[in-house]
Amino acid sequence: MENVKENKMGTAPLLKLIMSMAVPAMFSMIVQALYNIVDSIFVGQYSFNGDTSLGLKAVSLAFPLQMLLISVAVGTGVGINSLVSRKLGEKKQEEANSAATHGLLLGFFNWIIMLILGLTIVAPFIKSYTSNPNIAQMGIDYLSIIMVFSFGSCIEVCIEKILQATGNMIFPMIFMLVGAVTNIILDPIFIFGFDMGVKGAAIATVAGQILSLIVALCVLFGKKHAIQISFRNFKFSGTTVKNIYAVAIPAIIMQSITSVMLIFINGIFSTKYPGQDGEDAITVLGIYFKLQSFIFMPCFGLNQGLLPIMGYNYGARKKDRLLKTLKYGCIIAGIIMAVGVVIFLAIPDLLMRMFNAGDNMMMLGTTALRIICICFLPAAIGIVFTAMFQATGHGLRSMAISLLRQLIVLVPAAYFLADIELNAVWFAFPIAESFSLVTAIIFFVTLYKKKLKSVSYTHLRAHETKANL
Repeated sequence: MENVKENKMGTAPLLKLIMSMAVPAMFSMIVQALYNIVDSIFVGQYSFNGDTSLGLKAVSLAFPLQMLLISVAVGTGVGINSLVSRKLGEKKQEEANSAATHGLLLGFFNWIIMLILGLTIVAPFIKSYTSNPNIAQMGIDYLSIIMVFSFGSCIEVCIEKILQATGNMIFPMIFMLVGAVTNIILDPIFIFGFDMGVKGAAIATVAGQILSLIVALCVLFGKKHAIQISFRNFKFSGTTVKNIYAVAIPAIIMQSITSVMLIFINGIFSTKYPGQDGEDAITVLGIYFKLQSFIFMPCFGLNQGLLPIMGYNYGARKKDRLLKTLKYGCIIAGIIMAVGVVIFLAIPDLLMRMFNAGDNMMMLGTTALRIICICFLPAAIGIVFTAMFQATGHGLRSMAISLLRQLIVLVPAAYFLADIELNAVWFAFPIAESFSLVTAIIFFVTLYKKKLKSVSYTHLRAHETKANL
């Protein structure tokens, strides 16, 4: 007999279901985007020997490894989410339970890796980017704390994705809110109240993550869910781990692409436009990514709501619901991105003033925001297609789309456009998004022809779903 969660994803009115599952995740992502900016503001206001720029520089140096940590945690969670939701859709409860239990263990395993990295490579990594001993020490303090105590993040994210796979979006939202709000409250206390500076920001971050984990564990083991995690008579399954990482590894790569792309684009600016223009362009690019997070984060939250619905109905072989979910997702993402386009076109100067931009940076920034926002609409469709591929177990296709969006097309286009003029570089973003959208459509058409078109999904019973999808 189906449980309530399974019924909801397989039978509830789709638009209402999507909104009920996506809105909490979208709200959580917006809060996360707000936290990122607020956190940067606090660090930027801390003065070390009269210099307020050192903290931000130190945190910036730590960003690539910090992004790697987040990428591994979230990417692993996406793989867990995909497998659990598919097994629930196939009515294979024991396999869904096993996937969730393995997922929790993988979160712990991820932390062990980050612990080792935090104790071994942080100092040489930071020192390779700066000769300033003050900046280096701040960066080492910050990144060491973040990685060594990352068990809160690594395990909590896996719990989030497990519950989302069952259709429960409220508790994951609460977990994220607990962490973000705790962080925002503790930031000024540790940074300024205890005069700990950047180290205080790191302590506030991990404190929020650990509290979030405690709440998540209480909910996971203290309430009934559509899955049950138990280590009694647990048997490790290499096949289960393989199935999780079939989606997780591409997702991890996708999550880490942004930091790699920024390194390349910043390098293009610094080599082809040395001096003030290059430095201002790098700063504008950083400002853009902070601003666009308020537009893209809701779309990523939408994807979190779409993924378990798509995965469930793909596993249950309900083609009509699967395709309608994709359609509604594209429409909602398109509306979100259209709002972003209007804002970036209408008030780019006001957006730049939030960061106290100088005259040259203001000119570069307003032009950049108006050009780059052209990519928002094709990005909306491409992002939803990545959820479709992840939910159906085709993580490599999602990875390919992300590589096209942020590396394969974007970086070479930026390199050659930089020879024309500095502002031409911004056109690399809409060019890359257009290429990736075309590729996503081609991938979907081939998936439809091979896996969806030839089978009547809607009427098959659960015991008839043994065909290889």
